[in-house]
Amino acid sequence: MAEGSGFLGRLEDFFTRWVVESLDAVIFFDAAFWTDDLKLPLVVVWLIIAALYFTLRFRFVNFRGFRHAVDCVRGRYTGPDEPGEISHFQALSAALSATVGLGNIAGVAFAVGIGGPGAVFWMVLAGFLGMSTKFAECTLGQKYKIIRSDGHVSGGPMHYLKDGLAEVGWPRLGSVLAPLFAVMCIGGSLGGGNMYQANQAYAQAASVLPILDNTAGSILFGGVMALLVGLVIVGGIKRIGEVASTIVPLMCTVYILCGFAILLTHAEQIPTGLGTIIGEAFSMQAGIGGLVGVLIQGFRRAAFSNEAGCGSAAIAHAAARTHEPVREGMVSLLEPFVDTIIVCTMTGLVIVVTGAWSDPNAGKGIEMTSTAFATVFPWFPVVLSITAALFAFSTMISWSYYGEQCWVRLFGVRSILGFKVVFLICTWLGAIFAAEAVVNFGDMMILGMAFPNLIGVMLLSGKVKADLDTYMRKLNAGEFRRMD
Repeated sequence: MAEGSGFLGRLEDFFTRWVVESLDAVIFFDAAFWTDDLKLPLVVVWLIIAALYFTLRFRFVNFRGFRHAVDCVRGRYTGPDEPGEISHFQALSAALSATVGLGNIAGVAFAVGIGGPGAVFWMVLAGFLGMSTKFAECTLGQKYKIIRSDGHVSGGPMHYLKDGLAEVGWPRLGSVLAPLFAVMCIGGSLGGGNMYQANQAYAQAASVLPILDNTAGSILFGGVMALLVGLVIVGGIKRIGEVASTIVPLMCTVYILCGFAILLTHAEQIPTGLGTIIGEAFSMQAGIGGLVGVLIQGFRRAAFSNEAGCGSAAIAHAAARTHEPVREGMVSLLEPFVDTIIVCTMTGLVIVVTGAWSDPNAGKGIEMTSTAFATVFPWFPVVLSITAALFAFSTMISWSYYGEQCWVRLFGVRSILGFKVVFLICTWLGAIFAAEAVVNFGDMMILGMAFPNLIGVMLLSGKVKADLDTYMRKLNAGEFRRMD
């Protein structure tokens, strides 16, 4: 990573020392459990409790709604006259493009590098439980969406926290949580959904093209990324949905096929690799602190990757065309399955079976993943550079929409252009700043969104449960017309 100097160096120092350290103290509230050395971020506990609660509250909707979710994405229950701006598939693609990003490549490697192979097991469990959380928040996103003064749909936690909580007798709480979420989401949009993506895409590109491995190269790379992102986000959610529905299936297919090819060449090591992942997940060699440390890394990375509980995906799914909020909630539960259970597991297993996780020369983050894949495909770093750029690009265009919607909620429709300018400047800066500062800032803002969001979703879970029961009764009775 290129190191800044002069003005950029001072800006990076301010960003790292003041912004990141201050937000870390406010958002994570690190509390020691069991030992003086173990730090358990309360946001991780909050995400685990909420995911378990929703899974039980909705009677394992992540299982029983899976097949119907696939049918909905295929358009079997969508009429031509339903209100909205994009299809179920485009909404799913837009939301997946925000989550299937460099967190699946670099983030998994960071988690394995810090917590060991056992972190992969906890990622998968977190992804499974997160399907229920995603269902709840995206159902609410549809239920409380509005039509803005400019004719566009707007929905998400900044609406259901205010309007939904007012309906159930908590208007003052909602008036606090809604703007708090909006501020956090804007920060997440500029940090984890933008700067982190540009940062890791540049790191991989510079490792393949040494000419970029300097300050001038990072400035140039960031500028190009900002230009490309700007060409898409100027068209709003419709253009974002169109681009995402093309890029996401393509990049996932290429990445997963390469992963499968590597696993096939290491077929004999797969049982050992799975045994290592499961064994390390419950290992007590390092004591209770080591065990919980691995769990924390797995859940933290899974949460950053699939964003279940953070409320961001509800903003994209609110724009989908449907008369039934629960139907869009069903569609959304596929996101953690694809993002975490498939893509993250693929990355983690490849890192483990190739031995990259224990190689001191493999590097960290995306470099470790690149090293793992290069053990079979020496040319893969080049492919990974292209894939990383696509992952980063798709994530940034979706997160620009999330941040924009929250920005409009706080400052009005006329301020949209101002937000887009700020977003593109952050794209450029993301390629220049040091990785650690960007990763920490992104984690804090996106995970911090879970506090206000999940308070509201829990208080509104009774409404979601009632809507789900009604919907399933109609579905089982054949009252919904299939578009076969």
